[in-house]
Amino acid sequence: MRKLQSQGVHHITLVGANRQTSIDFWEGVLGMPFIFEQPNLDRAAESHLYFDPGDGRLITVFTDEARKPNPDRTSTDIGCVHHIAFAVSRATFQQAVDRLNEREIRNSGVKDRGFMDSIYFEDPLGLLIELASYRFEPPAGHTHAEVLMEAHRIRVARSDYAIAEEHLADAIEALVERNRPSLSTDRVPRNPY
Repeated sequence: MRKLQSQGVHHITLVGANRQTSIDFWEGVLGMPFIFEQPNLDRAAESHLYFDPGDGRLITVFTDEARKPNPDRTSTDIGCVHHIAFAVSRATFQQAVDRLNEREIRNSGVKDRGFMDSIYFEDPLGLLIELASYRFEPPAGHTHAEVLMEAHRIRVARSDYAIAEEHLADAIEALVERNRPSLSTDRVPRNPY
């Protein structure tokens, strides 16, 4: 038996209401370019809209002009999607609450997640959306996931509750030390003053 190895998210497809609601939200609020549209190849009455979330992947929405937006919170029953998170730059994140407020979109305000900051709000159909901004940049040649995995190991070894910025800094240092050679035989911290 062998795995079916994934190599990233290809796309996420949501069930939308009418076409314009999707365009207004995904492009008009979140800035995702509307890149193409075609019929839903499994249901001719629906349209299939494609948006670029910024990383070359896709967010797609099935729309139908007979469906009207319903802002009730989408189901969070077992097996349902709780929320979708999108990465935003630190500069955008710092303006996000004001930009949501100017549209009168209720939001959580900034939430401290230790390794990142988050803001939550609902789309026009009640789907919970998260804007997330990491508090760190991974060292060259590494991903955010690799830093977080190393930070997790450090946190567990120290019996700490959740990943904090100290764990991130130590994880980055550990990754650099393991993956970047040095002529020094002893790379311990020193105080040259």
